[in-house]
Order: sequence, then C-alpha cells, then structure tokens
Amino acid sequence: MINNYLVSIDKSRLNISEIHDYLCNQSYWAKGRSLAQVKASIENAMCFGIYIQEKQVAFARVVTDTVTFAYLLDVFVFDEYRDQGIGKLLLNSIFEHSKLQSVNWLLRTSDAQGIYKKYGFNVIDNPESYMKKQV
Repeated sequence: MINNYLVSIDKSRLNISEIHDYLCNQSYWAKGRSLAQVKASIENAMCFGIYIQEKQVAFARVVTDTVTFAYLLDVFVFDEYRDQGIGKLLLNSIFEHSKLQSVNWLLRTSDAQGIYKKYGFNVIDNPESYMKKQV
C-alpha cells in the first residue's frame, strides 16, 4: 500500500466491466473491443491494477515471457483519478516488478511518447525492420 493506493497483479480484483467500458467507449485504441476479447486479453497477460480501498482507479496489461520480451498496452487511469500521480505509480510498479527486470520492452502510443521517454523508451531506430500481421 502506497499513500492509500494498493497496486496488485491479482486478476480477481480487476473490475472487468469497467475496464471493458473504458477500453471500448473511452480509449482511442480499443474502440469496439468486445467483452469476450477483454476477458481473454486479461486472462493471457500480466495485469496491474491500482485501487483506492476496493475501487479500481487504473489498469495496465503486459504481454510477456518474463525473460526476454514485454509489450505494454491498455494503460489508463480512470478520468476522475487523473493528475494525482496514479499513472506514475502504475508505470513505476510495472517497470520495477521483479519478473520484468530482464525484458526488452515495446509499446505503441499515439499521444504519450513524452511520458514513456522518461522511462527509457525511444523511437525504434529501424522501423522498417519491424513487421505486423493485422487480422
């Protein structure tokens, strides 16, 4: 517990319906994501939640093998809890987690490059060497 905030990777604490609502209706990156997709993505990832008492106020998901690779995604703080240092607490908790100390990180963001640069992220040197397969 840090300043009345609880950081947890216990998936049973996650408020899946609120996470789904945020992703589907408020985020720019996950519009239209179904509840089934959100549940499956949580089930197959390392998830971080921040709570005030029992109320979830932030969420992030990490897809990782915990050895060489981690992809950070679905990072958000619910609107009414922004500008209180919760996002910084969330990212610090992720990057300091004992299972994530040896991994190389990737993420995709359209609007938060400045935040992630503070954590050591840089623009990919050779983006033409990366490929994607869209479904």
